[in-house]
Amino acid sequence: MTHKAGFVNIIGNPNVGKSTLMNAFIGEKLSIITSKAQTTRHRILGIVNGDDFQVILSDTPGIIKPAYELQQSMMDFVKSAFEDADILIYMVEIGEKELKDEAFFAKITNAKIPVLLLLNKIDQSNQEQLEEQVQLWAEKVPNAEMYPISALENFNVKEVFDRIVELLPESPPFYPKDQLTDKPERFFVNEAIREKILLHYKKEIPYSVEVETEEFFEDDDIIRIRSVIMVERDSQKGIIIGHKGSALKRVGTEARENLEKFFGKKIHIELYVKVNKNWRSNERQLKRFGYNK
Repeated sequence: MTHKAGFVNIIGNPNVGKSTLMNAFIGEKLSIITSKAQTTRHRILGIVNGDDFQVILSDTPGIIKPAYELQQSMMDFVKSAFEDADILIYMVEIGEKELKDEAFFAKITNAKIPVLLLLNKIDQSNQEQLEEQVQLWAEKVPNAEMYPISALENFNVKEVFDRIVELLPESPPFYPKDQLTDKPERFFVNEAIREKILLHYKKEIPYSVEVETEEFFEDDDIIRIRSVIMVERDSQKGIIIGHKGSALKRVGTEARENLEKFFGKKIHIELYVKVNKNWRSNERQLKRFGYNK
């Protein structure tokens, strides 16, 4: 029996539903999802195994024009997604007209590998609008196979996945067959906490935050975690903590509930807040948090 394996890299503008699609493919919540732009900061691999295939999905940050060092590092993750892809998924949503970076768009239209253009959020459109969008994107990206989908409603997701498996090159698996992702446990702890911060805080706060898990001790029936929330200014520290610690407690409680589902174990989590001035523009700090390799 021949075996197929390959890298399937998902790119698009912010908020098009890339993380929702990846989680739908995998059947696990690997990528955090919020309605705010720049929710995904890293390149996250999710691995789907069958008897005769291995699909390595890559969720990348939404394409933006970088304004500071952190955003530049995020776009470097997107660039790397072009370099090792066997199949490229370009994801757009109903009403969208263009990619925010022309150089990336040129790479898509000139790609020598299979390109699947997924027109997402069709549950929010009507037939006339859908037909207009299909025609628009067929003209813009003539080298792509197009699929109207709803990642949220799981519409056409299986059909796209089946097509991905068909297009995979013959290859032995790249990762052990029981592996779900390339990221360590602490990464998912950090992301679960950051997701709650994105959901509950406004303005610049979520974008000024980085999370670092300093301790992760796993016993048979419980995981004990100690994580630090980094902010850039003293005023942000007070906002994160909230009145008598109430805001921080909510983040910890909700993150714990998510992590208990993810790990299938009881979780004890301690959260602290520290000021790490201007970390988003500091190359040494960005390297420490896994952005600059």
